[in-house]
Amino acid sequence: MKRIISTDDAPAAVGAYSQATATDDLVFTAGQIPMTPEGDLLDDAPIADQTEQALTNVESVLTEAGCGMGDVLKVTVFLDDIDDFEAMNDTYAEFFEAEPPARSALEVANLPKGVGVEIEAVATTD
Repeated sequence: MKRIISTDDAPAAVGAYSQATATDDLVFTAGQIPMTPEGDLLDDAPIADQTEQALTNVESVLTEAGCGMGDVLKVTVFLDDIDDFEAMNDTYAEFFEAEPPARSALEVANLPKGVGVEIEAVATTD
């Protein structure tokens, strides 16, 4: 059965989507951009700072779902410039120090609100 996950510790959904959905054993987060829970957009910040905020948002949503970063099975990272990969990866590694999840990272033409990165995750609640 599908559950909707919502927390005030991450930016509110501003469209026809949920911060995350969950089944009995999996959580699927929506793509998280570098926006604070208060709505401050970090679109002009360095990609490392944008990555940190996006992953902090992912972490907050997962916490609300009853799991954490250690439970993440798969991450997808969307970058507006693949040349930012190294800076993103350095910050990303701080969130997944041991047993990192599978990951895809790709360059896309545009991201919401002109940000440099958007990150989504799939985690287990087992």
